[in-house]
Amino acid sequence: MSRFENALLYARQLHAEQVRKGSEIPYIAHLLGVASIVMDYGGGEEEAIAALLHDAIEDQGGAPTRDEIQRRFGDRVTEIVESCTDSWVDPKPPWLERKTAYIEHVASASASVRLVSAADKLHNARSIVKDYREIGEALWSRFKGGKAGTLWYYRSLVAEFRRAELTPLVEELARVVAELEALVEKASPRKRMGTPRAQLTDMQRRLDHAMRKYYFQHPERRREQERLLEEAAVEEALLDQEDGMQDDVNG
Repeated sequence: MSRFENALLYARQLHAEQVRKGSEIPYIAHLLGVASIVMDYGGGEEEAIAALLHDAIEDQGGAPTRDEIQRRFGDRVTEIVESCTDSWVDPKPPWLERKTAYIEHVASASASVRLVSAADKLHNARSIVKDYREIGEALWSRFKGGKAGTLWYYRSLVAEFRRAELTPLVEELARVVAELEALVEKASPRKRMGTPRAQLTDMQRRLDHAMRKYYFQHPERRREQERLLEEAAVEEALLDQEDGMQDDVNG
């Protein structure tokens, strides 16, 4: 049996009782999806194994699971999995603290870590787009960061991946995140000023404060996110134009 097959069996055992957020889809489907993306974009065996195990430390046992991964699959796989883990302590730190730390970590991570991480985020982003088309705003109740936090997190990750290295995988992730932004904007258009602070939830207030501080310290990242929003607007306009042309043909 190959190392990859062993990793697949181990991942299946670890996540046997776990399902995807808000669904009955076995979690192994996500792990297989991430591994497939890693291999599609040039990853080798160890990166594919790390993709299968990228959530194992965080979700299934912490340090003892890390030690078992090291025993079974070696130091390099362990380093990738560990670097793709935003927390392995119990209880976990607050959501915003964890996500901000992970964003800042991405740009300095190794190419292998960025490959597995970007593949994970791409698979998640595609699932979010699919589910948003199906259930709309109800989707955001699945996520601790809500709509504002989730969109901020994915935009910020794209900016950091791009800062580290422009790759076809990163550009595909950027395209899917822009598609999600366009869908959300089309469903709930808003003025650029955003929501009045009096109407913000506690999470949104903390996120708003963290974003202002983050962008003050890193103005180049704000420009990158504004560029992503512009791309989303252009893509949405093109889609609307295509829909109009198709309506003319059908009419």
